[in-house]
Amino acid sequence: MAQERLLEGVSSRTVDTGRLRTHLLESGPGDGAPVLFVHGNASSGRFFEETLAALPGHRGLAPDLRGFGGSETRPLDATRGVADFSDDLRALVEALGLGGRAVHLVGWSAGGPVAMQYAIDHPEAVASLVLVNPMSPYGFGGTKDDSGTPCWPDFAGSGGGTANPEFVRRLAAGDRTGDDPNSPRNVMNNFYFAPPFKAQPEREEVFLSSVLSTQTGDDNYPGDTTTSKNWPRVAPGRRGMNNAISPKYCDVSGFARIDPKPPVLWVRGSADTIVSDNSFLDFGTLGKMGYVPGWPGDEAFPSQPMVSQTRAVLGEYAAGGGSYHEEVLRGCGHTPHVERPEKFRRLLLEFIGDPH
Repeated sequence: MAQERLLEGVSSRTVDTGRLRTHLLESGPGDGAPVLFVHGNASSGRFFEETLAALPGHRGLAPDLRGFGGSETRPLDATRGVADFSDDLRALVEALGLGGRAVHLVGWSAGGPVAMQYAIDHPEAVASLVLVNPMSPYGFGGTKDDSGTPCWPDFAGSGGGTANPEFVRRLAAGDRTGDDPNSPRNVMNNFYFAPPFKAQPEREEVFLSSVLSTQTGDDNYPGDTTTSKNWPRVAPGRRGMNNAISPKYCDVSGFARIDPKPPVLWVRGSADTIVSDNSFLDFGTLGKMGYVPGWPGDEAFPSQPMVSQTRAVLGEYAAGGGSYHEEVLRGCGHTPHVERPEKFRRLLLEFIGDPH
């Protein structure tokens, strides 16, 4: 990973937690209220750097998950869903001496279910939860209703085999060009961000390096795969990132029933094309658009209603005594903390309150 200069007020170090050597970005005073930022797929903690640099009084912590950024690369057991990540975060919190203190959790994209899993595992250790364009509680791909019902019994249409092989190849090669729609630079600029947003050149290179830090292979991104008799002929394997977020293994809908129930803020961009009810990365959408031949139709394999699934789980959470607020940023894409940094910080600070 390229070592671009960190923003003023942000530092980095590597912490050996016993489970994982975890690379960590930090900001703020050591005695400030801890805010733990959890990044998503094909990224790292550096996507939260602007937020960390302007987090007055709080202790900002943005680790890189295993296989991303500067953290250690270790195999990811997809059959545990996102529990490996949750356990890694808990080990980090304890290594930092924060095991007895409730933290504010911020989970972006695939980091949303990771944060929800952490709350399921340690509900008393979460002061609040901010979900930023979170992946559905029922994982990514292959489900067809608000309750997360699979399109096929084997969860075909999700998992490691659904990744674009040309993107994976270019990712593994560290490709920094913009000469192909499948290049990491173009995927980032066209999917992570919504037009007309364009990162400043120096920051674009930082974000691209973050994307390129993703470790590829069967044990990491995208993971292994199996064939299926069901469309689109691929089903989840048992290893790696895209299998860990497959609904076959990832189901954090139990978050609705945790006790105690920390307050939840859900922030999302209305122009997000990655996490939506018509995601451009979902095979139901791609099949309907004619990009994947043989689509069996809306009844068998519709677009996954990702946003509706999140709303259903949070609705159950509220019905059980919890509270949540949904904030929609019009025209914003998948990264409110990058595209609308001032607005995002204001929402975050109003929600988490006094830093001490």
